[in-house]
Amino acid sequence: MIGDAVIIFKNKNIWILLTGEFIAGFGLWLGIIGDLAFMQDKVPSDFHKSLILATGILAGIAIGPLSGRIVDQYKKKNIMLCAGIGRLISVGFMFIAIETGSIAWMLAFLISINVAAAFYFPALQATIPLVVEEKKLLHINGLYMNISTLSRVLGTAFAGLFLTIMSLSMLYVIAFISYALLLTLTTFLNIKEPNREKENLPEEENTKQSFKELFPIIKERPTIFPTLFLTMVPLLFIGGFNLIVINISEVLENPSIKGWLYTIEGVAFILGTFFVRRFGFNTPFKKLFILSIVIAFAQLMLFYVQFSYLTILAFVLFGFAVGCFFPIATMVFQVTIPPMYHGRFFSFRGMIDDFMYQIILLSTGLMLDTLGLQQMMITYGILSFLITSWFYLRVKQLKVDVVSTRKIS
Repeated sequence: MIGDAVIIFKNKNIWILLTGEFIAGFGLWLGIIGDLAFMQDKVPSDFHKSLILATGILAGIAIGPLSGRIVDQYKKKNIMLCAGIGRLISVGFMFIAIETGSIAWMLAFLISINVAAAFYFPALQATIPLVVEEKKLLHINGLYMNISTLSRVLGTAFAGLFLTIMSLSMLYVIAFISYALLLTLTTFLNIKEPNREKENLPEEENTKQSFKELFPIIKERPTIFPTLFLTMVPLLFIGGFNLIVINISEVLENPSIKGWLYTIEGVAFILGTFFVRRFGFNTPFKKLFILSIVIAFAQLMLFYVQFSYLTILAFVLFGFAVGCFFPIATMVFQVTIPPMYHGRFFSFRGMIDDFMYQIILLSTGLMLDTLGLQQMMITYGILSFLITSWFYLRVKQLKVDVVSTRKIS
């Protein structure tokens, strides 16, 4: 903990980016809980609620190609500032929605907030390698995931508390203040952008590349696609996480276990992000393989959901493994993809994640209705093992297992 504080406060940019991630996540989760509370009164159908929420996510996916290209073409600080202004405007739409009871204005809020996020988060991810030494990337990625999880835990907890003591409008006032603070912090960033004159491509050609130019870069680095594909393993669990927790509480006939499972998974995740820094840079693919096996095993353990101690153990294993998995995977992407493509790549990755979340969420709901929780977890566990086996064979074929300075191939 002391070492973390030293690293953060010695580098002003790191402090601003990590603090900004916490504030952005806190405001985001305040908004999510507020959205659910608003729809609970205005939208009786659960299916219609899911469609409304999906509209905002799809807007973020649709803007992804443009946002990635813009992040690579323009100064990342300016993009984050514009995204911050966009967030403030979007909260204004929600104030109108609450005042008028209009779902249309809520849709405007969801679309605008997701569009702002589609610019902000790729810019933030592309900025981290610019302000952090490569040998510290794994450590900072761990802190980043840790803070993101903490903002989720505190954001949902405080949102639930606020709704019991204040109006829905005041909840969004707090979200607005959070975003205004984030915008103010962003103005103090001091980022040295890469000099495009030193890139291999001419400046005019370099700055006008489209989103499709990213795909040859990925193809030239054959470890990228297997690592992207491997992220499906944790996403199978994360995508339907809320539905899985609800079903577990119903099977065990214990509503209070939902809170325990959220807390246990969150704490285990945070411990994983602290532990991951001990891994170092060597053999990242071997570690990703082992962590994926642990996640698949945790999924299979939920076949015995009737035993509460095994369920709790499964969530501990999952949270810890995912807390280690994502910092390592992010580090692999950061040191493999050239900096001039970071904006487009992390935008592309965000699009894939958002799209897969939707598919997995719908699949989880369908499988819970048709197969039941236990059979679904067996299916997901077997699928995770198959994905992990393919990843192992692919990486073994490439004979690559060491991250060196931007030379993974």
